[in-house]
Amino acid sequence: MESPTPVRILTVCTGNICRSPVAERLLQAGLDQVLPGGFEVRSAGTRAMVGNPIQPLSAEIVNMYGGTDKGFAARQLTPKILRDTDIVLTMTSKHRGEVLQLDASLLKRTFTIREFARMLEALEERDAAAVTTGTAPAEKAQAQIPSDAGAMWRGLPARLASVRHLALAADSADNEVIDPYKRGPEVYRQMEDELAPAILTILRYARLNTPA
Repeated sequence: MESPTPVRILTVCTGNICRSPVAERLLQAGLDQVLPGGFEVRSAGTRAMVGNPIQPLSAEIVNMYGGTDKGFAARQLTPKILRDTDIVLTMTSKHRGEVLQLDASLLKRTFTIREFARMLEALEERDAAAVTTGTAPAEKAQAQIPSDAGAMWRGLPARLASVRHLALAADSADNEVIDPYKRGPEVYRQMEDELAPAILTILRYARLNTPA
């Protein structure tokens, strides 16, 4: 069953050739399995190398996790792109600030991708604890979550705001994904180590919580 209006997710880095394309292609591949046609994941760069393909080592990561790098071309982040976006996931706190400089109205819908993943975990833990302790009956907790996938995901930032304090990074570096551009394979592995767990957390949340 397709959602009539796809949930639009945008991933953002600097050049749009290393980090954000990995997040874009892997999130799209995973979300397509959750709800075909229900999500549209794209990416852009704050100083994009417009028209360039994904860097080879990033393409290897995409393909290793079951995505595809085919047909990708870097594009510049613009206010028009942001205007059509439901959730923005950036690779660093600096990128988040640059997004908000272009469109301050996205304040509550823009996260670093690692922060977003931690907040999803905190939300799940809080909801599960509320049901377990009886502070929120299961049927009431379920009633708070829209039965439509689009409404559920578009309402997610508002729900996450209530657990932000539970998902604060122990270190500011825990919000960042390293930039491997023009660096060796070991830095690409570090990028993968920082980015892949966040992507997997988002996809796990989607599988368990997205209405069919």
